[in-house]
Amino acid sequence: MHATREELDKKAIDILNQYEGVKLTAKMRADIPVQEMPAQDPMVRITNMEEVNTGYTESQVKVEAMRCLQCKNKPCIQGCPVGIDIPAFIAKAAEGDFAGANAVIKESSLLPSICGRVCPQESQCQLTCTVGKMQKDVNKAVSIGRIERYVADYSRENNCDVTPELAKSTSKKVAIVGTGPSSVSAAADLRKAGHAVVMFEALHKAGGVLVYGIPEFRLPKKLVQHEIDNLKKMGVEINLNYLVGKTRTIETLMIKDGFDAVFVGSGAGLPKFMNISGENLIGVFSANEFLTRSNLMKAYNQNKSETPLWKSERVAIFGGGNVAMDAARTAKRLGAKDVTVIYRRTEVELPARKEEVGHAKEEGINFLMLNQPHDIIGNDKGHVTGVKVITCELGEPDASGRRRPVEIEGTEQVLDFDTVVVSIGNSSNPLIKQTTPGIDTNKRGNFIVNEDTLETSVPGVFAGGDIVLGAATVILAMGQGRQAAKAINEYLATK
Repeated sequence: MHATREELDKKAIDILNQYEGVKLTAKMRADIPVQEMPAQDPMVRITNMEEVNTGYTESQVKVEAMRCLQCKNKPCIQGCPVGIDIPAFIAKAAEGDFAGANAVIKESSLLPSICGRVCPQESQCQLTCTVGKMQKDVNKAVSIGRIERYVADYSRENNCDVTPELAKSTSKKVAIVGTGPSSVSAAADLRKAGHAVVMFEALHKAGGVLVYGIPEFRLPKKLVQHEIDNLKKMGVEINLNYLVGKTRTIETLMIKDGFDAVFVGSGAGLPKFMNISGENLIGVFSANEFLTRSNLMKAYNQNKSETPLWKSERVAIFGGGNVAMDAARTAKRLGAKDVTVIYRRTEVELPARKEEVGHAKEEGINFLMLNQPHDIIGNDKGHVTGVKVITCELGEPDASGRRRPVEIEGTEQVLDFDTVVVSIGNSSNPLIKQTTPGIDTNKRGNFIVNEDTLETSVPGVFAGGDIVLGAATVILAMGQGRQAAKAINEYLATK
């Protein structure tokens, strides 16, 4: 049973009173308990699309900030792909200067309210936190992401968000393909440098994977819109319903439209399937389509949305990443009575964040581990009726370093389902490759770039995020956006 927000706030106030006026040693700071994130009750939240985590209280964020040791070597910064000065913003949060804390973050990141919610801090900045190492448990590191979320929300809600200063105009013009995390990061840095920046988005709403891929209950779309609006305030132009490769090619943008450089941050939006029988049956969806219908098209709101929604009773989710958790938890909220995640390894190997797995379990999602889908079964009307699975055991490690699942002969069984959501990853859309002469890609369709500059094989064309990395995290994509922007600045200075 989760403690209520009021109970957690009272505990935090007691800690603040206990340590008022006390000069804290490193051990005393490390011994302060991690502040639990207030959240909606599981049985309530599966009936709505509102945010699950409701955010720290002011007292909680001050207590959590007190836990930071302000290390001289600042290992947390080394773990941050965009190089945020983490100790500096946490120090301001501990003093109650939340707007100042947000301003520190905004020097390096335009998306603190988003990263504070969806980034895997436990495998990045918090992984290197000295407090976690002292406690020999990464889960006891300073909750950097939760503090980041609070100060960003505070600044937005109190109208003290910072619009970055812009350098004098360079008269250079940069095209940005896509409006996801890497593109937003690149656009912000390039605009700050004084270049004219124009973004091109294929969909009718800006934000990329942040709006079509991540559910409302994890990332409210008003937060994404706020950050897009901030870009517009900086003078960035955003064109919607504009499919680069179709509406206009990259070559045309550069030769006819006069763009001096192009950054491609178009993501990885082409769903992968397992190539098993039955994938064309009615009731089989890619996670990409399933989530886009709900997140972007608002199919969950049947009173206001005209987007058709497949009515499901028993849903199978193939895969074990964060997208699989999003799909499973969305299916539950859309009315499915039974949702099962089918994964071929054990829970130890699940790539999804522990918090997302924990939330899914609280919400009644079932997990069928060490099972591999073999076929999707249908009836004479072409509708899904079940999934044939085979039991696996773990063998020797494969190229990923995880133990390879080995199928056990004779263990096949058919389980009843009326819906299947395939969530085994995405690859890059081939459209830009097909319409851009001379651009090199690898066998997976990802752009091949210079590791230092992220420039592609076409001079003046740079790329970052999932189009280069494959499906990666928001913050890694942002890191590549910043890296590419720096290289573009240098490229334009010599052009």
